[in-house]
Amino acid sequence: MRAVLIASGDPHPDDARWLDGADLVIAVDAGAAWLAGLGVRPDALVGDLDSVDPELVAVLEADGVAVERYPTSKDRSDTELAIAYARRRGVSEIVLIGAFGGPRIDHEIANVLLLSSNVERLLLVRGQTRLTAVRGGDDLALEGLPGALVSLFALGGDALGVTTQGLEYPLRDEALLAGSSRGLSNVIAAKPASVGVRQGALLVVEQPEEGDATQ
Repeated sequence: MRAVLIASGDPHPDDARWLDGADLVIAVDAGAAWLAGLGVRPDALVGDLDSVDPELVAVLEADGVAVERYPTSKDRSDTELAIAYARRRGVSEIVLIGAFGGPRIDHEIANVLLLSSNVERLLLVRGQTRLTAVRGGDDLALEGLPGALVSLFALGGDALGVTTQGLEYPLRDEALLAGSSRGLSNVIAAKPASVGVRQGALLVVEQPEEGDATQ
């Protein structure tokens, strides 16, 4: 079961493709306006609703959309609350649109750090850029074509036993230390391409070849 969450950042026009076939569509606060512009009715609206037009909220409520409203003063971001809502609905995969852009870089950082939580499968997307996490004992198949950029960063501590396949600068049972930029700007050289980690977790950033306008 796959849920698509739309946060309050700046989605890429191509991100609408993720809505096709979604089992659950959740608007996160002002993400409701982006969906309304596409003529898409979400299944739920979650957040403190401080940045979404009250008239739109009223329209969605009247149309039967579940609204989970929180106070402005709270301990978790609207996006984290929306992820919790999706997990209560039993989803196994969450795609987050609108995690980036807008005036709040702290919100962008918070969204990326959500990947360190033990969410079953969380993917942050913007255009052809994808961010996800791979954890100890797992392997991740990389989606990009040869020439695409791949960056690997230790997430929440050192990542040990990192092994890659199909990358221009291979890693073979090596360590990527927390705070190190060693894994920055690798390149897919051949398919299939993958990355695995024996212990710890990795943030995996896939993006198009430099100069590609689809980012």
